[in-house]
Amino acid sequence: MSPTIDETEQRAWIRLSLEPELGAARIRLLLSVFGLPQNICQATTSQLAKYLDGTLAARLRQAPDAATQEAIDHTLHWLDQPRHHLLTLADPAYPQALFQLNDPPPVLFAHGQLDTLNRPMLGIVGARSATPEGSRNARDFAQYLAAQGWCVVSGLASGIDGAAHAGALDAGPAGGGTIAILGTGIDRVYPSVHRALAHRLVEHGLMLSEFPLGTQGLPYHFPQRNRIVAALSQGILVVEAAARSGSLITARLAGELGREVFAIPGSIHSPLSRGCHALIRQGAKLVESAQDIVEELQQSQLPMAHPIAAMRPRPTHLRPDASPTTVTDSCPTDPVAAKLLQALGYEPTDADTLQARTGWPVQQLMTQLTLLELNGQLERQADGRYQRLP
Repeated sequence: MSPTIDETEQRAWIRLSLEPELGAARIRLLLSVFGLPQNICQATTSQLAKYLDGTLAARLRQAPDAATQEAIDHTLHWLDQPRHHLLTLADPAYPQALFQLNDPPPVLFAHGQLDTLNRPMLGIVGARSATPEGSRNARDFAQYLAAQGWCVVSGLASGIDGAAHAGALDAGPAGGGTIAILGTGIDRVYPSVHRALAHRLVEHGLMLSEFPLGTQGLPYHFPQRNRIVAALSQGILVVEAAARSGSLITARLAGELGREVFAIPGSIHSPLSRGCHALIRQGAKLVESAQDIVEELQQSQLPMAHPIAAMRPRPTHLRPDASPTTVTDSCPTDPVAAKLLQALGYEPTDADTLQARTGWPVQQLMTQLTLLELNGQLERQADGRYQRLP
């Protein structure tokens, strides 16, 4: 349990995090108006209705229902366990780099060594269906960087992510360690084959999640998770990536935040090299050794506008040799995608407006937005709004 806040405030933070319709931006707005989270929960319906729809305002004004109360109690019990922590926007231990996001998570659930957050960080991301060579590169680069004092940040996914975490741990307790950003609740390990890796990780690193305990991995959680990877890291290394890959979204977000983007080149015949080659063409640094990354980061200590900031996923024709990670669920002929694009129009639009126009549940809306972004049909701007692409 966080030593910086009492249980009343902690319950209020957890309560707000359990309201899926609130979202990070709305919670920050309410905090700017009411101050403390418990003040939000104690505000009148009319006060809340100035900033929320009537149904949500009325629900927040009421005492938590049985299911929500059980979730709050369960979370507090989890926080009583060793090395379990809750970091809030008001907590001194909250990562300051996340305030560069337009939607920093109001709360972060943490499991492991909190002092890991004080180390310089570098993200390593790439394909889930990595080649043996790609996995070996990720592990070797991560081990070298961790031995130099860098904390390796990744997403605990299969393939490159898992190899990067393992490589950082191979550097030993004296190394920089590793941080895993989860797309699930902190009490779930996904994929389950990484359970042993997760146990190693919390001994010499940290796991972080913005999602409530028990949350399963849904498609839109992983791009949402990737923005935290990008923000925490001083640079992002992409080891292997298909032409349409979540790793490219992470790289673009990193560039928009002024981080350095690095990519390892590969065979021109490999589908998993196309994403890295595209990044290099768009301004990412080509690297052949981990020392290249260390030298580059030592030379550029100040944030800089990187050419990669203009990068966005672009639609390409599906080729027979395309990676199985290519997204095709949301092509222009898909009536669901067509409805969302019509609701979006041609002006930048926020998610709340899109939800009002479509009438969809939040989860459905975010899933479709993610699919369209991966397909190169829209992009998420730095202010959180969505822009349709020509």
